[in-house]
Amino acid sequence: MRNYWYVFLIAFRLGCTSFGGPAAHIGYFRQEYVVKRKWLDEQTYASLVALANFLPGPASSQVGIAIGTLRAGIGGGFFAWLGFTLPSVFLLTVFAFLINRHGFEQASWIQSLKLVAVAVVAQAVFDMSKKLAPDRLRQSIVLAVAAFVLVLEQPFIQIIALIISGMIGYFAYQKEHNDFVAVTFSLSKRTGIIAFGLFFILLLILPILNASTSSELLHLFDGMYRTGSLVFGGGHVVLPLLEQEVAINKDVFLAGYALTQAMPGPLFTFASYVGTVMYGIGGAVIATTGIFLPAFLLIIGGLSFWNILQRKHAVRIALLGVNAGVVGILLAALYDPIFTDTIKSDVDIVLVLFYFMLFQVWKVAPWKIILLALLIGLFIL
Repeated sequence: MRNYWYVFLIAFRLGCTSFGGPAAHIGYFRQEYVVKRKWLDEQTYASLVALANFLPGPASSQVGIAIGTLRAGIGGGFFAWLGFTLPSVFLLTVFAFLINRHGFEQASWIQSLKLVAVAVVAQAVFDMSKKLAPDRLRQSIVLAVAAFVLVLEQPFIQIIALIISGMIGYFAYQKEHNDFVAVTFSLSKRTGIIAFGLFFILLLILPILNASTSSELLHLFDGMYRTGSLVFGGGHVVLPLLEQEVAINKDVFLAGYALTQAMPGPLFTFASYVGTVMYGIGGAVIATTGIFLPAFLLIIGGLSFWNILQRKHAVRIALLGVNAGVVGILLAALYDPIFTDTIKSDVDIVLVLFYFMLFQVWKVAPWKIILLALLIGLFIL
């Protein structure tokens, strides 16, 4: 239980401070789990990011679940998810009760915190590229994947880019001696089969149950579960899918989505806001559970077979290309949507460079930089 509490507290702090969307979360996680705590190495971390990108659902949350599972088993994965998700769920539930429509998401301190996210992702790209793309071929993969993802803005493009990167790695590094140390997850193949089985059973059974009953909460759970099962490409894709599933005032819906962009933590917690607007606290619990449950089942299933796959030579050399592709995806995200949505003036650029210097050169702890950014946003911007 002590390990669970430890995992929860670290994830909770990340949930309170990780502004900027999924790509920024990957940067924050890397800083906390790889650089600071050394729970896993750079290659393993990039491989987990790649695995999460292959699965539907919130990639950053799935990476957090994977790291929690590595540290303390399935229970650790659950508490890592709970800690990271809880702050945003709480805030959005409160806002749903207040129905705040006063442009809170445009507050200057929110903008300052988003600028920290730009610096975090830039630092992650800079450091990961040095370790995961040390030669010209992998550097070329990074740039090619970034261009590919930016030009072809479709949800499945990231998966295609990673598959191509893996194929290049497989054929180019046949004679490469890979010193990658496989990380073992305490999950059996049976666990994986059960997780995947539950995922597909619920995906098939819930619509049938929903059609045969008039329960509004079951209808909400079914809609959220289907949404969480079908979303590729990050939390931004949730908006059009949920808009088809729920019947609430459009202005209230869009106001909540705007507020979600301003919150730390995963964008999927928008479901908590929708559930609260529709059915109060019970709706928030049902909606949040429904939309995140597929991600949890899929990542646990994936990790159960990851133990076997990562030990195969063919997979390990393919991962040399895949990991470079992950850096390319982060590089693309650094530009769009992070840079394009966040940088609005020359002052913003100056602050990003300042925060990057604190991270990269002076190695200031992230929580101190976030506190400084908050003060700059409140009293200077």
